[in-house]
Amino acid sequence: MFLVYLVLSVGRFRRMEWASWDLGIFEQAIRAYAHLQAPVADLKGPGANILGDHFSPIIALVAPVYRVFPGPITLLVVQAALFALSAVPVTRAAGRLLGRARGIAVGVAYGLSWGIQRAVEFDFHEIAFAVPLIAFSLEALLARRWRAALLWALPLVLVKEDLGFTLAALAVVVAWRARSTDRRAAWTALGVAAAGAVFAVLVFTVFIPAFATAGYGYWDKIQGAGPLDGLGTKLTTLTWVLLPTSGLLALRSPLLLVAAPTLGWRFLSGDDHYWSTDWHYSAVLMPVVALALVDAVDTLRRGERPWLRSYALQMPTAVLAASLALAATAMPTAKLVEASTYEKPARVTAVERLLDRIPDGATVEADTGPLTRLTSRCRVLWIGGSKGVVPDWIALDNGSRWAGEDPTAYAGQLHPGERFTVVGEAEGVVLMKRA
Repeated sequence: MFLVYLVLSVGRFRRMEWASWDLGIFEQAIRAYAHLQAPVADLKGPGANILGDHFSPIIALVAPVYRVFPGPITLLVVQAALFALSAVPVTRAAGRLLGRARGIAVGVAYGLSWGIQRAVEFDFHEIAFAVPLIAFSLEALLARRWRAALLWALPLVLVKEDLGFTLAALAVVVAWRARSTDRRAAWTALGVAAAGAVFAVLVFTVFIPAFATAGYGYWDKIQGAGPLDGLGTKLTTLTWVLLPTSGLLALRSPLLLVAAPTLGWRFLSGDDHYWSTDWHYSAVLMPVVALALVDAVDTLRRGERPWLRSYALQMPTAVLAASLALAATAMPTAKLVEASTYEKPARVTAVERLLDRIPDGATVEADTGPLTRLTSRCRVLWIGGSKGVVPDWIALDNGSRWAGEDPTAYAGQLHPGERFTVVGEAEGVVLMKRA
């Protein structure tokens, strides 16, 4: 799994196939941590502290590795390792409860699941830490190791602001499972659930505003939409979450409650990007659904309904077949058989040669294409988002002519009174220098 994820993400980086600025933002924050500085991500605005955007202090764990191996590929390697690591507890739990063959089937199906693949394909994100934490926690829960389940889940509050509610949901499941055999553990779990929810509220209302310039910047994304808006898209996403990954059997396990906070904020949001199966938002759901399937199969195979028992016992093989079919046709892994996946296009080499003309430490205003080649050695600002800071250089991909036929005129609009001259162009990428 590690090699699969690595080939997909690093290959995409080498081809400069980026649709987002997220890799650059996280590299800026981790680069700052690596030099024992505040995690400023200038792409979010000059001097913007990343903790005022999303509360993800856990990414500082990447800093020592980044200090030794600086560059965006380091983040992609770490992410691939974290996702691959999460397959270990999923496979181990499935093997212990369902037998070795079914355990391996569930593990491979999980490793190739669409939610993980979408996250691998889309930059680096802090949720790479949440996925193995949830997987190890639920493995411990299924083994009735209540304390370990809670301890594995506690760091979720340091991954992202909404995951305090996921911790609370997971702790409630622990309390429910432990209620008849270990009342002390059950009460402890309920205390953790309350603490997780309170901590999440504090993060939203106190911690993030303390680092932000204008409060939490995502409140507006839960406004202007009702639960029925985009209902078709939401139902499609739910189908993808439950059907190819568990044959709907996850619905028969209380572990599925752990997915409720993530699905809740996504479907209540007014931003339709959160409703679909795209990008990285569903990765944290994959270990939940996989281990909910394991839990359901383990319960149903001892049930009194022969047809349901037979259905459950066949499901590990079925989800493996579904994941392999999707991996070979509709998922990013289908690209593994394409020669272009392993090649670096001449276009990229030409663009990199052009960007090498920018000296280290320069202030650069850039858009999605060029910025991933610059954040490891320059101060990079988002194009049009410099907020009064005048850059030394501007690098933008104008292949579609979105900046007009004369990029220097566009630069003049961004920075009135300043003059920029074109010093080079390669494959649609224009490099301008402040006169």
